[in-house]
Amino acid sequence: MAIMKFEFAHNNFNVLDLKKSLAFYKEALKLKVKRTYEAPDGSFALAYLSDGVTSHELELTWLKDRKEAYNLGDNEFHLAFRVDDFKAAHNKHKEMGCIVYENEAMGIYFIADPDGYWLEIIPG
Repeated sequence: MAIMKFEFAHNNFNVLDLKKSLAFYKEALKLKVKRTYEAPDGSFALAYLSDGVTSHELELTWLKDRKEAYNLGDNEFHLAFRVDDFKAAHNKHKEMGCIVYENEAMGIYFIADPDGYWLEIIPG
């Protein structure tokens, strides 16, 4: 039997306002749109974001008919981002008002995007 190799490709977050989410990820985490796709019938749109360093992407999915907020449960899942200047990042996120939880003992904190997804920030 051949040995299979798997590697991470992307994570997906569904969002209510794609433009607002794209602006947040650009400002908060400096992520850039790598590619997009819009359904021919306009029912959904996808945007793949990249950090420009790794091959991992964040796929944002917008659904035309979705109007209510997504149920994120207890929000126990998250994406983590390593940053080379932790203090500057913390100051930026504090200024943006998006820090939702800090664990000073562990040296980490979490920010939330416009849809409430938590993003962990860890020192590089």
